[in-house]
Amino acid sequence: MKRLLLINPRITSNARFPLAVMHLAAALKERYAVRILDGNLDRHLPETAAAAVKEGGYVAVGLSVMGGPQLPAALAVSRAIRAVAPDLPIVWGGYFPTLCTDAALNSDCVDYALRGQGEQGLMELLDALTEGKPLEEVAGLSWRRDGEVVHNADRAFSTAPLRMDVSYDEVDDPQRYLGPTYLGRRTTGYQAALGCRYRCSFCGVAAMFRGKTALPEAERLERDLRGLQTRFGADSVQFYDHNFFDREIDMQPLLEVLARLQMPWWCYARADALQGMSADSWALVRRSRLRMAYIGAESPNDSLLRDMRKGTRSDQTLAVVETCRANGVVPELSFMLAPAVDPEGETERTFAFIRQIKRLHPAAEIMLHIHTPLPPRRLGDGRWTPRDPALPKGFAFPDSADGWAQKEWVDYWCHKDAPWLSPALRQRIHDFRTVLGCRFPTLTDIRAPGWQKAALRAASAWRYRTARYNSPRELRWLERAVKLWDPQLHAL
Repeated sequence: MKRLLLINPRITSNARFPLAVMHLAAALKERYAVRILDGNLDRHLPETAAAAVKEGGYVAVGLSVMGGPQLPAALAVSRAIRAVAPDLPIVWGGYFPTLCTDAALNSDCVDYALRGQGEQGLMELLDALTEGKPLEEVAGLSWRRDGEVVHNADRAFSTAPLRMDVSYDEVDDPQRYLGPTYLGRRTTGYQAALGCRYRCSFCGVAAMFRGKTALPEAERLERDLRGLQTRFGADSVQFYDHNFFDREIDMQPLLEVLARLQMPWWCYARADALQGMSADSWALVRRSRLRMAYIGAESPNDSLLRDMRKGTRSDQTLAVVETCRANGVVPELSFMLAPAVDPEGETERTFAFIRQIKRLHPAAEIMLHIHTPLPPRRLGDGRWTPRDPALPKGFAFPDSADGWAQKEWVDYWCHKDAPWLSPALRQRIHDFRTVLGCRFPTLTDIRAPGWQKAALRAASAWRYRTARYNSPRELRWLERAVKLWDPQLHAL
């Protein structure tokens, strides 16, 4: 059986199952012997990968690559492989090569880029490489022919991954992927559904799945979660579905499964989807022990929400906060600050809106991001997606993977910073985040004792009450002293 090396470059210190490459392994297992390397566990991944390919026997190496902090790690491991095995094909898939295909291929260590879903595309590419089949027939593939980049037709959305049984045997020591969180002592990551039916302009999921989504069969969800309980002792689950709650008629069988299992869980959700659910569905949610739902609120400005193609309104955000509180769910609300148009004014309006939310539900978690529109994306038919009209004139995105790997662009990709932020606004956001985080320490911090959180709340109370956010030096000292947990850095 031919051998394939699949790599998950480092992106976090809080490792969960590398589901992207595990799904690839499931799709290929009948024809390829797959080895998985995970940089989230292996701190010496470039050296490990180089040693593996130096032994020989692999037909190709595949990497799943997101933009942001995973990109420099992907470049490092790809170059380590290229140095010892210059003729071994290196294939990138995932969000970064889907959204920035030309930039990915404008690198000395990437031979092929797979856009969109990669399970079937990788199989077809490997067949082409090993059996001499035409590369032009591999949908979703971008590659070089005689020095020129060729973009094959886009690949259609597929529900096939929902029918694959993911194996945990290809990863080293799977027990290391479960650990204590706010949800439980043995939290596991899991993805049930695929894609998202919405098209938010700032979201890589929208660009990758183009408004398509599919849910699993209830039997599949129950079988998988019971298997994780039995084999690994999982007692809680973090769903990586791009939007767990979809149409209610399709969701109820899944909620019934979760109500039977009663494993505390976390998921992504939308305000309109939650608000549209019936009392019966909310009863299932309560029985299932949903602890926290990550909801993209984004802005209090309904006009801006329309420009983002968000599809929700600010009144729905306020309503869902109250609904969550009534049903014992903590809403984890994400906001996009400082859009390119009126960044100062929109940021201050968002701060006021967050204070309104905290009056409704003090335990609501707040995640602050910078509004950073996606770059235009090349489609398989030669067209480009439109450039976001809010971007300043003359603003240019990097044209190479190395350019995107620079710190300022890693921060842009992660919604941490943008070139149009003034130093004063950047500091204002930092100060507000400090005061808010101290006044309402995150519930997801399971390390800090109660007295430390009480001290933070007391020390920040007057600043939050009077909206005096500027230069909170005493709070920054306390942050360092108690090692304040930042959920945007550490997640659960």
